[in-house]
Amino acid sequence: MAVNGDAQTVHVHRLPQSKYIDEVRWIPALSAFDRYFAAAVFDFDSDASAIEIHSLDQSNPANPILQSSWSSPSRISSLRVSQVFQKPLVAACTLAGRLHVLFPDAVDGSIRSEVTVPDDSLHHGAISFCDVQESASEFVTVGEDGRVNLVSIGNSRSSHRCIFDCDGLASFTAVKWASPTEFATGGVGFGLQWWDLRERPGGPASEFKANWSVGTTSGIVHSIDIHPSRKHTCLAGGSSGTVFAWDLRWPQQPVILSAATAVEMENSSPAESEVWEVHFDGYMRSLNIGNNSSRILPVMICSEDGILAVIEEGQEPVELLAEPCAINSFDIDRQNPADVVCSLEWESIAILARP
Repeated sequence: MAVNGDAQTVHVHRLPQSKYIDEVRWIPALSAFDRYFAAAVFDFDSDASAIEIHSLDQSNPANPILQSSWSSPSRISSLRVSQVFQKPLVAACTLAGRLHVLFPDAVDGSIRSEVTVPDDSLHHGAISFCDVQESASEFVTVGEDGRVNLVSIGNSRSSHRCIFDCDGLASFTAVKWASPTEFATGGVGFGLQWWDLRERPGGPASEFKANWSVGTTSGIVHSIDIHPSRKHTCLAGGSSGTVFAWDLRWPQQPVILSAATAVEMENSSPAESEVWEVHFDGYMRSLNIGNNSSRILPVMICSEDGILAVIEEGQEPVELLAEPCAINSFDIDRQNPADVVCSLEWESIAILARP
């Protein structure tokens, strides 16, 4: 695996924690001096789950300060952040089927208010994944029960409606908004679905059924990302180190970026196990300069075998971190893409600062 000069100078701060870290997310800051991240934590001894808000001093990133903590009634399965009217928002879905929306204070990180959509009204069982629209309090939730729900939050109240229910004949494990009216979902079999709320309800507008012959069609999509300026390109990561892009302009011709079980790959695969999360990496400069929009921009992945790496179509992977344990999640700071926060399986958080 290639390691370029930039990767060699990455500064890594490992922060031991007293609890298991399920997910971490940067919270959008209102000034250059306020840096916060949210962590979904779980205590195996007490069976207690919580969301912790930490502040980060840029002059001393190895010593974040716990600003506030909110106890969750059940374990958190998906954690997302956004901004509504220039105010930060933290959304958490749980294994009990609830959606909790928290509004932390942008100055001191304390939890100002909370809105909860109760269990049994959204999904039968756990919520697999949720996503929130940028600058809006509109959510989409998916579950293994085969339901897709739209949720609106406002004025300490919530409303929701189910737009699809297959009664458990299929399951969804990932979802991502592409626009105020479009989103993508993923699930078992590396299948992807594209939904357009402007079209008649009843099912997805387009679907990809993973019919390429690389021996990985029995896998699961764990994470989806959509590039903000190329909403026609959906990035997916899942089982067996598989990372691929689905271009809606050529819906049945996926671009495979990484697959441990693929027999013919231009470059080595950085991961051989589950790819837990994928994001387009706005910090890494593309080496495919001058190519057309069909080329896939650099993406960052984290995996069960402890790899955090950047991969790009036709290039050798760049390894940023190799841990002796799984990297469960990561997030790239959108306001400062050089900074990355990761949750490690061995009860710790890693903060990477790229030059």
